[in-house]
Amino acid sequence: MPILLIRMSKTAYSKPRHSHKSRSHKAQARPRKKAKKPMTVQSYLFWLELSNLIFIIAVSALLCLGLLAKHFSGTNYVSNLLPFSLGLVAYIVVTAAAFRYWGQARTRLVKKWPYSPAVGSVLISTALIVIMYTQGYWQHIEHFKTLVGGKQLVQSENVAHQVYAAYRRQDPKWELQLIDRARAYQGLIQETANQYDLDPDLLLGLAATESSFLPRDSQDGGHGLYQITAVSRFIQQATRDKLRVKQLDLNNPQHNAHLAAATLKFYLSQMHNDLYLGLLAFNIGPSNGGLRFIMDQYGADDFVSMQPYLQTLPRDYPIRVLSHALAFKAWRHYGKLLAYQETSNTPLIQALGIPGMQP
Repeated sequence: MPILLIRMSKTAYSKPRHSHKSRSHKAQARPRKKAKKPMTVQSYLFWLELSNLIFIIAVSALLCLGLLAKHFSGTNYVSNLLPFSLGLVAYIVVTAAAFRYWGQARTRLVKKWPYSPAVGSVLISTALIVIMYTQGYWQHIEHFKTLVGGKQLVQSENVAHQVYAAYRRQDPKWELQLIDRARAYQGLIQETANQYDLDPDLLLGLAATESSFLPRDSQDGGHGLYQITAVSRFIQQATRDKLRVKQLDLNNPQHNAHLAAATLKFYLSQMHNDLYLGLLAFNIGPSNGGLRFIMDQYGADDFVSMQPYLQTLPRDYPIRVLSHALAFKAWRHYGKLLAYQETSNTPLIQALGIPGMQP
């Protein structure tokens, strides 16, 4: 009996076999794929309107956040955080109401003139662009960048101001002497910078600060072009492998430059590409655990949280390196050292950017 039921079930639910004739008939009756219809004028108008509306939302949101950041930046709950939040909520409500009104008005406009929604969105976008350029709204963009950039932007501006101030105080005759001495090592440093993906002007500024391009053995234990003292074993091994040598000679400019570049690269990685802290760590070296150990003791993990403790460290060292690097960069771009105190030179120097610092 069970065998019979199984056979009946198989017979009842099995698909009927079709003849060759029926299959060929179905193949003939299969509908052909329809060719894609070309986009109509209405479709183009719809996408034009939609893209303009997205642009309007994005730009208005950016300007609103920049305006709020300008007037309510700070950490106080009552005078800063709460008004900022309320302003953001107000923007969302107003934007939602405006687009609801747009949807209602759109239906009536299309009946009168089908092109009116697309043309209206283009006119609003154009007016918004004109307002941005004529009313100084780009300042709000800068405030928005500060809001988004946070601590990183504050650090960049802080370091940049110190570097420009140090560059302004430089003795032009001394800087020209350093530039002249650096010519003998220009090719070597450029090649080393390329191999370690570092800014060559940054390495020039580092050499200018360490040895003034007068390689020597110093009383404090420094050697060569970059006054190398203590270098960790794994950096030495990596440098030997890169140069394909069995022994490193600290008085060999090539070996010395490679060790300096590898060490700086290591400290930049350790400091999460923070240029200021990377240079500071380079100067402190690995003794007593280095800068990383000091930061862990203080509970600091970045430039901002490290500020209260920089008084006891050689905090001017990175600024000196970067001010020399900026002088090399200015010389390379303009063929002369520009006096920062001259008003016409200030924007030219600032436009160069600090060597090695991410914009």
